[in-house]
Amino acid sequence: MLLHLPIAILAAFSPVAVSDAVPKFDIVRECRFEGGSTADIDRCSDGESAALRQLETEWAQFVGVDRRLCMATATIAGVASYVELLTCLEMARDLARADDSPRGSTKPRLMQPGRPGSTVGVGHGPTTLSGER
Repeated sequence: MLLHLPIAILAAFSPVAVSDAVPKFDIVRECRFEGGSTADIDRCSDGESAALRQLETEWAQFVGVDRRLCMATATIAGVASYVELLTCLEMARDLARADDSPRGSTKPRLMQPGRPGSTVGVGHGPTTLSGER
């Protein structure tokens, strides 16, 4: 989770405008950037086109904050991908649904908060300061 913190912070202050319409990306440029044979480029174009069609039907269900974060993620290094955008938005939506599940639910929780002040991986037994016994 902490690995994504810089992206979340940058996305919050991102100059990328997020509107109520699906953004327009250059699929041909994205697929040529990926490289490969003509068949690979065609497969990439098909995947990007399918992701765009799905985004066009589902765009309204995604939250604005998730749109901003995912737009920043999907457009890293100047290359934009509908597949990356769709995957990010679906993961954010699914995580929000998992967090909204009731405590007694059999559905697994993706992240469980620890005790306040606890540190993972530290303190494998009693510690002493140098010179103490």
